[in-house]
Amino acid sequence: MMRGSTRATGEAFCNGIVRRMVSLPRSLLGGFSRAMNHGIDLIGIGGRRNQQHISPSYPLPYPPEPVVIQEEWAFLSSFERQYGTTHPFFYACRFVEALKIAEDDHKFMFLYLHSPEHPFTPSFCRETLCSEVVVQFLDANFVCWGALANRGEGLQMGATLQPGSFPFCAIVAPASGDNLAVLQQIEGPVSPAELVEILQRTMEEQGLAFGSARAKEKEKRRADQRLREEQDAAYAASLQSDQEREILTKNSHSEARVQQQAEASNRVNNEKDKQSAIKIQHSKVKEATTSRETQPKDVASRGNGAQVTQILIRFPNGEKREQSFLSSDKVQAIYRYIDSVGLGGGVGNYRLISSFPRKVYGVDQMGLSLKDAGLHPRASLFLELL
Repeated sequence: MMRGSTRATGEAFCNGIVRRMVSLPRSLLGGFSRAMNHGIDLIGIGGRRNQQHISPSYPLPYPPEPVVIQEEWAFLSSFERQYGTTHPFFYACRFVEALKIAEDDHKFMFLYLHSPEHPFTPSFCRETLCSEVVVQFLDANFVCWGALANRGEGLQMGATLQPGSFPFCAIVAPASGDNLAVLQQIEGPVSPAELVEILQRTMEEQGLAFGSARAKEKEKRRADQRLREEQDAAYAASLQSDQEREILTKNSHSEARVQQQAEASNRVNNEKDKQSAIKIQHSKVKEATTSRETQPKDVASRGNGAQVTQILIRFPNGEKREQSFLSSDKVQAIYRYIDSVGLGGGVGNYRLISSFPRKVYGVDQMGLSLKDAGLHPRASLFLELL
């Protein structure tokens, strides 16, 4: 197999790191209209196709109407028709939505522009993109998004990134304003080992820089918040001092005024105590609410000295929920929790999959404890509809 090439055109150097910035087309910034809940009967979650073939025993009275495929699902539909359902977890949504998911998850995006007519495309898809090692590595470390290079948003991204050859992949990250940071471009066929090596190297080189930028931004927000709190406290102290001086001035010529001053001071102190009590009560209520939301009732009642397991569940609509269980709880407890929030559709309609290493937790694993199933102390699971 030929070795692919990597490009970084129009480079900007920052602490020895090479990347280029591109401006997103305005047509991609028109809003966030999710398509995750559409076309489920055609394509399963993450592009896993529901293979259901209907063979009628009698001729149809009318020719079947052509299936209308929504733009966000066009790539997956075309890809799976030719290469099957074993492939990375591609988000079937708008590009800006996938970019926002990557930003929220603190991950880079793996972008793939699919050109079915290119002679290198079939071998790259079958041997590299659909290989087990590439699928597991991408699912564990990246948010993947793909599109057809000759239509819709894929055509727009092609005009923006200007690939020199196909197959074309890029590692991108959100930047300030409407810009996109292109960290690496991979053009032409590469082997699975070469692709994983490029992805790993880019994560190591670029991850520190982007992590540092996020840390600086977080620290700046903290500093701004501290400054506002100090300003509010100084204003409150100044206001209180002015009030006390005014009371002292008015009551300096009369014992009655002095008495009134004492009573006023007592009222102020009582009000402070009342406000403090209210704040403490609100804080306790908030802590109790947070505790109830983040910990199941049975964990709270049985967790005296027990080991707690944190499970992060990603649902088909892009929603994520983190829940706490005991390490001795069964895998079935996770299914009961999903059914309780009404996002799974009932046991038997879905299964749970870990990304890296890829492992299915279905009916056969229901009786395993979370610790024996390898999910303790923390694990991340995808919910895949059946």
